[in-house]
Amino acid sequence: MYQYLIVCPLVFLAGFVDSIAGGGGLISLPAYLAAGVPPHLAIGTNKLGSTMGTVISTARYAKGGYIKAKLSLLAALFAVVGSVIGAHLSMLASERVLKGMMLAVLPVVAFYVLRNKNLGDQEEGSLPEKKMLLISICAALIIGGYDGFYGPGTGTFLLLILTGLAKMDVRSASGTTKVINLSSNIAALVTFLINGKVLIPLGLASGLFCIAGHYIGSGLVVKNGLKIVRPVVLVVLLCLFVKIIKG
Repeated sequence: MYQYLIVCPLVFLAGFVDSIAGGGGLISLPAYLAAGVPPHLAIGTNKLGSTMGTVISTARYAKGGYIKAKLSLLAALFAVVGSVIGAHLSMLASERVLKGMMLAVLPVVAFYVLRNKNLGDQEEGSLPEKKMLLISICAALIIGGYDGFYGPGTGTFLLLILTGLAKMDVRSASGTTKVINLSSNIAALVTFLINGKVLIPLGLASGLFCIAGHYIGSGLVVKNGLKIVRPVVLVVLLCLFVKIIKG
């Protein structure tokens, strides 16, 4: 019961944040660790809860018509490939190198978000469809590789690239991000389940709270879009920056 009381409320908050701007893992994974769950079991159990929540927010974006089916499915496929490559590279490279890179990149990204007041507010279709598809696939492959290698902030980075480079409106970018995240979550969850690294009862219970967070958060994005996403992105970037500094 002690674990449930710690994990479930924090996973609700994580789902809420994740559905809006990504980065929910910055809250949920430490929650499992704080509750005394061993690292590998924490990662696997977190994947179960986050997958359940992401299904809901993805469905809500789809219902609102904010998911481009062909683009999202192709991007999701490349994200899975990137994640597998990233996971293998993580066994060869030093995490300290990537952390150093992130410390340099995050302030630049935050400055971009602060300066770009029209983040994701452009008209849909302001970029040719083929170019939008190419940028989305490349982003999914690269950020998917980052997700497999290191992970924190994956959804946030995808959202920024899809709004900034692919010129998607914020709702379509959020929907596409959810499809990509869902595919990588499912692939990871299956791997952890096969290896017995998931606490299923805790994962299912926290998953219900994650669903509630995703449902409320995705609803706010659908209604308010830019007003909600921009400040939450900045908060997530700040949390990620602090997390990397603390190691």
